[in-house]
Formats: sequence, C-alpha cells, structure tokens
Amino acid sequence: MSSQKRSHPGDNGERDGPPTASKKSREAGRRHVAALILARGGSKGIPLKNIKMLAGVPLIGWVLRAAVDSDVFDSVWVSTDHEKIESVAAAWGAKVHRRSPEVSRDSSTSLETIQEFARLNPEVDVICNIQATSPCLHPFHIKEALESIMLHGFDSVFSVVRRHQFRWQETKKGSGEFTKPLNLDPANRPRRQDWDGELCENGSLYFTTRDLVVNQGLLQGGKVSYYEMLPEYSVDIDVDIDWPVAEQRVLRYGYFGRDTPEVVRLMFCNVSGCLTDGRICVSLSGEEMVSINTRDTTGIRMLQREDVEVVLLTSCEDPVSQVLADKLAKRTGCQVMQVGEEPLKDLMPIMTTRKLEWKDVAYMGNDKRDVDCLNLAGLSAVPGDAPVVAINASKYTCHSVGGGGAIREFAEHIHLQKEKAKSQMRQDRIEHSSS
Repeated sequence: MSSQKRSHPGDNGERDGPPTASKKSREAGRRHVAALILARGGSKGIPLKNIKMLAGVPLIGWVLRAAVDSDVFDSVWVSTDHEKIESVAAAWGAKVHRRSPEVSRDSSTSLETIQEFARLNPEVDVICNIQATSPCLHPFHIKEALESIMLHGFDSVFSVVRRHQFRWQETKKGSGEFTKPLNLDPANRPRRQDWDGELCENGSLYFTTRDLVVNQGLLQGGKVSYYEMLPEYSVDIDVDIDWPVAEQRVLRYGYFGRDTPEVVRLMFCNVSGCLTDGRICVSLSGEEMVSINTRDTTGIRMLQREDVEVVLLTSCEDPVSQVLADKLAKRTGCQVMQVGEEPLKDLMPIMTTRKLEWKDVAYMGNDKRDVDCLNLAGLSAVPGDAPVVAINASKYTCHSVGGGGAIREFAEHIHLQKEKAKSQMRQDRIEHSSS
C-alpha cells in the first residue's frame, strides 16, 4: 500500500454492520487485529479538531498513516459521528464506524464507543485504540507494543512516557492546610540523573482484547503491560495554544511515510493558482500581466541554490501568451512549459530523459487535473485555497494561498525534509559503525 492517502480496495470507506460471510471465514486460530481511532465531531476545545490541518496534513491523517504503514492490522477504522471526518478518514484508507447517538454525547466515554464497535464487528479479537491527537506516533511504536500481546501473552498494553516531575498534594485555597510531597523526600531531593522518574500514560495507544472490552468492561486488565515511548514522540493536542508547538514537533519527529525522499531533484509547479492567484490582467493595449509574490520567487531561488530544478507549468485550458511565458522564465530562471488536460502524460517524457523516479520529484498543483501527479510525487503540495479534490491528493497543504507565498512555504517544507533525511542517514551510519 502507498504510504500516503489511500483507500482499501473495494471498500471506499466501508461502514461497519452485521458480519458478512467473508468476515466469518477468516483463518482458523488467527486473531483479527483492528486499529480504531475515535474522532467525534463535537470537540469543545477546537471545532473539528481531528481534521484540522497540522503541518499540512489533517490531524487524524498522521495516525492513520502510521497505522496503515505498520502492516500489523487486519483492518483500520475511524469511529465518528460527523460526515466531514468520515470523508477524510476514507481518503486516508480507513473504514468507518458511524457511531450511534447513544455514544456520541459529550458524556460518552471512550470505552462505551469501543464496546459498540466491538459488538458490531464480532470478528475483531484485538483492538488498538489509537488517539487521533498523537501525531508523532510511528509504525514501529505500534509493532513493538503489539508484540507484547501477540508474542508475550499480555491481555492489554498501553503507551507511557517517563516524566521527571515532583508532585505535591493539592490544598483548597483558604483552608489553612499545608501541602506535602507525593513522590519525593525534600531532605533528600534527588538530582534528575539519579532518579528514574515516573511512568505516565501518554494516551497514544491502548491495545486490549475483545474479552476485556465486551465481557469485563475494561481497557486495561488481565495481564497488563506498558510500552514506553520517548518524550519527543509524546505529543497530545488538547487546546488550540498547543497547535503551533505541536506543528514544530511533528515536522521534526512525525512520520512522513515509507517513501520520504532523501533528495528532491526536480519540482513541477503550476503557474496559475500556485505562483499566481489565478488572475490574468489585460492592459488596454492587449498585453497580458500577472502578479507574482516576491516570497515565492525567493522560494524558487532557495530551491535552485540547493540544485533543485524548478519547471513552471501552464495549462492548455488556461494558456498564457508566449511573451508572458518568456517574462516568467526570465524573472524566475525557470523553464516554462505548457501541459495538456492530463499533465502526467506530458511530464513523463521529462522524467525519462532525466532518469528520475517520482520519489525524486516535488509537485505543486491546485486542481483536479493535478491529482495523479500529486499522488505520485515524493513530495507534493497545494495552496491553502485549493479545492478539496486536490487537497485530498496532496501530501502537504500550505497555510498560504496561491500567489501569496505558498511556493515559499512548500520550498521550506522540502528543505526541512531534506535536512531530516540527511540527519537520519548520519544517525544510521553512526549506529552501523558502532554495531
């Protein structure tokens, strides 16, 4: 399966219901392991928080990408009560459990929703409840946690993070009570390096068996174990003020898919709607003019300095004059070429001539005709005002709109991913040399 947005063959965001014959005929003795992400539409803190864009990806997309790419689940589900969340979930390859009104109230618990899901899907033996607000979850976290159940016989496993925080007892204001320490001796206050700290739930994932959920009403019970995650991966978004912090963290520690390119060597970028806002002005003398943001031309030069060739694309459906194309080429230092209704057909010969694969290419588009290229490119982006069909196909959605700095933003994203890949390569070499 692709590591980006995808749909399971034949289901197209299938909803759950009574078990089918195919579900009943699964291999004898093999346990069905399902991922379940709870994503209610009525978030009190941030409206539709679960599909709000975080670092160019819907929040829920980060965990769905990790779940699918872990290759340990027989099915991946999103439980929701909202049509927009359902649509995003299907675009990212998940099946949909459309929860009932009884478990969609503000007072409804996660356990009640998981129990409903389990009753509707009796083929599921092990459930992994993944928190939608944990965007730094990686496939290896999921694989290693599941091993505790599948290989070591535990009934429930949950993720934790180690905290080095001294806790004190709360007192009521004006009561005259004195506080007291809960986890330290002030007379022997330890140094951080001399104290192991405490393990705290980070909420990223909870593996549990069907029996615990349905018959005992528990998420954690039976033979219990924990899976420790490093602090840098333990991001939980609760309030809007956390969003900018989480965005920086996910750009550094988030999971970007199996095929994150190490080097982008070529970028294709639409002129209309990306480099410009889509408008062409015509003077009284008939001369065509467009407006270009200097932030975008700076972004193009940034890429060119890093040996990334940038090719600007104009469309036969919205052609520009040769004079204007020549001016754009001179202004940006880029080749300007016209493509047809299906840009992929016109760009493939360029790829072949340069002996490039799509993983080596970045693509910035803004409409339905760009979908194939957006899906294939190693890195792809759309401006913030692109239509939904293009947003769903891209791997990054810019905050900026077309003609308003979107190219500069994408150029910075490309640079960040290249630096991240180089850093990983250096770390791999260090680990290899020390082994």
